Amino acid sequence: MDIHEYQAKQLLSEYGVKIADGGLAYSPEDAIQRAREIGGHVWVVKAQIHSGARGKAGGIKVCKTHDEVSEAAESLLGKKLVTHQTGPAGKQCLRLYVEAGTDIAKELYFSLLIDRARERIVMVGSAQGGMEIEELAETNPDAIKKVYIEPAVGLQDFQAREMAFALGLNADQVPQAVKLIHGCYRAMRDLDANMVEINPLVITGHGDLIALDAKMSFDDNALFRRQKISELRDKTQEDPREMAAADRGLSYVGLDGDIGCMINGAGLAMATMDMIKLAGGEPANFLDVGGGASPERTEKAFRMVLQDKNVKAMLVNIFAGINRCDWIAEGVVHAVKKIDMKVPLIVRLSGTNVEEGRKIIADSGLPIIMADTLAEAAEKAVEARNQVVAAQG
Repeated sequence: MDIHEYQAKQLLSEYGVKIADGGLAYSPEDAIQRAREIGGHVWVVKAQIHSGARGKAGGIKVCKTHDEVSEAAESLLGKKLVTHQTGPAGKQCLRLYVEAGTDIAKELYFSLLIDRARERIVMVGSAQGGMEIEELAETNPDAIKKVYIEPAVGLQDFQAREMAFALGLNADQVPQAVKLIHGCYRAMRDLDANMVEINPLVITGHGDLIALDAKMSFDDNALFRRQKISELRDKTQEDPREMAAADRGLSYVGLDGDIGCMINGAGLAMATMDMIKLAGGEPANFLDVGGGASPERTEKAFRMVLQDKNVKAMLVNIFAGINRCDWIAEGVVHAVKKIDMKVPLIVRLSGTNVEEGRKIIADSGLPIIMADTLAEAAEKAVEARNQVVAAQG
């Protein structure tokens, strides 16, 4: 789960990370009021969307008068910002963060991430901040410093100092950096975050370290014990299909293809999507219905897949272990009769009570295409999709 910049800054500030004065605005009038409360003569109006590279998309504006603040707010609110992270659809800006202007002497990069391959938290830093870390990794990988942290031991002072010196800080700034780094690590550990990123981390003209931008993301599986974090979720910034599925207890990820998938088990789902691509098709989604695929749950899954108007065919692939194929078949027949399918349906069943399940589908009289193997199911799904496309035009 991602959160907005202003939310991440508020959380990090509670752990001792310095941030510039700022406030949230939902209208041009709010933005002017925030600027008055902050004071000074320079303000930065920032679009709040779940994406990096907002500056390149015109989502960050420096203002020197209240009129400029109002104009910036007017131009950003309701606007769809398109970045390389949002894709061509973009994300709509519905709130702004108005922040005091900062005297920037130098920009740095700092983040904490989970390295799953090493089973460690990795601290990443660079004296070259303000740019995409992926771009920097390609153009100048030597400019990036990595320090691995053993979770059972935690972040040690010498590691924080090692990173501070790698950032090119002088001796007077190192204690500030150590405090900031420890604060970020504690926030990550205490709040079940899987990423904390400050880009840029700036050195001001007075030598202070300030988090000028901040991003945090959290482990969805830990939200049940982090009510405060869960309440920060902004569903307007997420795929509505994925949010609707999550609200119904389904694991769904929307994709750009046109062959809908309903599968039990994440591994089988990924293998099925690979097989669809191998057969020349494109999956429209990842959907794992889990182990308890009752008729009601199956119907919910069908509706979830079919609400995507791009779907031209649907593939159900079930390997029944804990489940039984006859239960799944009953759920599929129930769902198809209730929903009135408009697209071809391909079903492949395997595992416990597979013969009984196939018989239920065969006796239903419904135009369901059966397949024995995963490869056959994928090929039939692509063939059915092609026939639909040909018929449409």
